[in-house]
Amino acid sequence: MHVSNAVAPTVRRNALGRSSRFRRRVSLFIGLLLLGGEGVLASPFGDSDVTRRQQGILTGMPFMAHVSARAYVDDTGRRMYFAKPPARIVSLAPSITEMLFAIEAGEQLIGVTDFCDYPPEALKKSKVGYANPNLESLLALRPDLVVTPNDFLKPDVIAKLEQLKIPVFILADKNVESIFAHIQTLGRIVGRSTKADAVAIELRREVTAIQQRVQGLPPVRMLYVLNSQPLITVGPGSFIDQLIGMAGGVNVAAKSATPYPRLSMETVLQEDPEVLVFPVGKAEGISESEQQSWRRWSTLTAVRQGRLRQISADQLNRPGPRIAQGLESLAGILHPDDPSENRIEQ
Repeated sequence: MHVSNAVAPTVRRNALGRSSRFRRRVSLFIGLLLLGGEGVLASPFGDSDVTRRQQGILTGMPFMAHVSARAYVDDTGRRMYFAKPPARIVSLAPSITEMLFAIEAGEQLIGVTDFCDYPPEALKKSKVGYANPNLESLLALRPDLVVTPNDFLKPDVIAKLEQLKIPVFILADKNVESIFAHIQTLGRIVGRSTKADAVAIELRREVTAIQQRVQGLPPVRMLYVLNSQPLITVGPGSFIDQLIGMAGGVNVAAKSATPYPRLSMETVLQEDPEVLVFPVGKAEGISESEQQSWRRWSTLTAVRQGRLRQISADQLNRPGPRIAQGLESLAGILHPDDPSENRIEQ
């Protein structure tokens, strides 16, 4: 077809404009895919089967007509997609169970661990074990999502679940901020984003208020006794170690190389904590007799001053929505208005 000299520049400009827009769309599309975070992977080409095949090639996912528009990455770097919010969820940690109830996703929760006892509604859910879940019981629930902490579920169990096409989302609680993030991530996955954001914002506000209240007070050396024989405590890389600092304390195990180190009594005597804190509760904690056995270390400042204290294991040890209550209790132990509060009677 002949194009006059007068029209040709316009045609070339239009063609160049379309080509430029096309390149920008392609660049934007690939950029969204490479980001890999949560969000809508919207195609600039339209919502056709051909487009979804292109998405499958670029993301490494097999082509499916119902491929998810929402991508999530768990704390081990594993990516998964959900076309719609999961309706049948199994939680493998009390903290995760509490998060799901806090964001009003309790009805979607069909299975929990033997230790999931809060809120009371959790007791009515089917039990699947704990660190070594009963796979038969779990599979019988027909879950479309399993949420688990990083520390418990064994790789062979994860592999088995994935072989059966059951998504496993893994959470690792290394700091307090991760608790807020996990609440919000779970909210987006289960379709409760608005509620989850509100819970996380309020929780962050409460934690900040407690930090501000103890700011400027003399820090108190403390030892958190997770276990007595052998002596296990918390160290750098654990969220409880961070909570100790937020509550106005100094962790005497701060020089440890692991999040949950074993300490020798020689180290404890050398660091000389001013307060000993023991978690207590129905499911876990330090027995009364073990707590009293610490009194034989009479040279410790905590023992001389009678500052052996108890704290709710459920509130402080569970990285969930009650963590502000645990922090409040810990701050009260370290900087009490009433020095007799939480005292272990002799």
